Amino acid sequence: MSVRTAFAGMRRVADVVFRAGCPDCRARFELGAGALRLVIGASSKTTFYSFTCPECASSVRKPAGERIIELLTGGGVRTLRLH
Repeated sequence: MSVRTAFAGMRRVADVVFRAGCPDCRARFELGAGALRLVIGASSKTTFYSFTCPECASSVRKPAGERIIELLTGGGVRTLRLH
């Protein structure tokens, strides 16, 4: 069976987007998974996600709890695990 035959009829899945907000300029926007970075550390203080605000170019860092980690990893966000 060829790859073409195996995947015949499949459609492309829509890209995941995440809603975010900037604490500096208060802008609200949507970001693709490639615009976010997730860092998982040993404690809640070292576990966060970050992005650059598309409106004011500020670097934003927000804490990530279990639910946020689940959503971001499931959506394809790049993850860095600290040891």
